[in-house]
Amino acid sequence: MPDATPVKVTGTRPRILHLITDPRRSGPQNLAHDLHRELRRRGQASALRALAPHPDAPDTRATTVLGPGRLHPRTLGALRTAARTADLVVAHGAATLSACALALAGTRTPFVYVSIGDPRNWTAGPVRRLRTGALLHRAAAVTALSDGARDLLVEHFRLPAAAVRTIPNARAADRYPPAQGEAERRAARQSLGLPPDGLLVAWLGVITPAKRLDLALDALDRLPDVRLAVAGDGPQRTALERHPAAARAHFLGTLADPAPLYRAADAVLLSSDSEGVPGVLIEAALAGLPAVATDVGWVRSVVRDGVTGALVAPGDPLALAEALAKVLAGDRAGLGAAARAHALAHCDLDVVADAWQRLFREVCERGGPGGRG
Repeated sequence: MPDATPVKVTGTRPRILHLITDPRRSGPQNLAHDLHRELRRRGQASALRALAPHPDAPDTRATTVLGPGRLHPRTLGALRTAARTADLVVAHGAATLSACALALAGTRTPFVYVSIGDPRNWTAGPVRRLRTGALLHRAAAVTALSDGARDLLVEHFRLPAAAVRTIPNARAADRYPPAQGEAERRAARQSLGLPPDGLLVAWLGVITPAKRLDLALDALDRLPDVRLAVAGDGPQRTALERHPAAARAHFLGTLADPAPLYRAADAVLLSSDSEGVPGVLIEAALAGLPAVATDVGWVRSVVRDGVTGALVAPGDPLALAEALAKVLAGDRAGLGAAARAHALAHCDLDVVADAWQRLFREVCERGGPGGRG
């Protein structure tokens, strides 16, 4: 029997429960953590929970885990219980969409789903598209990272236009300060066990086929005076550590805090075949680093070709190497300063959190099942 208890909103500041897939600090989890922290700083009640543990999470004690598996009955039951103390659940990550649709069915606790990727890539095939569309229609609202992504969500899943909002990906600027001079850059390199001198490019991400670290290493093979610092782990790591260019690559594993790597590097490299609006590029830009990136998804909303870095077509290691060589030999300081200015104007969490708070209030004021009644 549906729970008829009305949503109780505390003044104009509803109580928020952020839900992430697992305690790892990557992708949607980073946005969830940063937004949670910012809301609490502003005096808004905010809690954060993870669906399930993950073996690669550096410290599971920092995040409360609801159950043994993403869609385990105990997990869903714990989510339903946790949602009773919230006015609104914010679902960060694909697994959380299914979890919220199942656990919150029949309740009057609405949820907002945060879409960070390109729907053309994660819903290939008609059956998967129909299933995902049915889940998205259960959400009180869906957020997209760019207007292009919003338009695709509306068209792809026939969502009501009013239910899909564009809210940019964001990071807290004070967590990614630029290096202040060569001494600080050297200190950052020393802290990570990296060579103190020479050109250093940062690559950050989960080492999976879609992220194309192999392409980054192919480009590195054409740049004998450059080293690559790889922050991340994943199923392809062991194989790629045997790549011919791996002798000039430093595999650092997953970093609890990537900020020192940004201060240590001369540029950041993104070589993916598919992306939304990567947080890595925002973090690097805030740290004053130019970027060389494949022109996929909505990467160009962060990287402005020729102004804050360079964009190249995906899958072309020669083009990637040429663009990287040009950026490294050019005015890196000027490109980095432009990247930071652009990120501060469009992707600083202090600005973006205002849009989130407006959405939270609107959804809770609507009330009703799924936030639409």
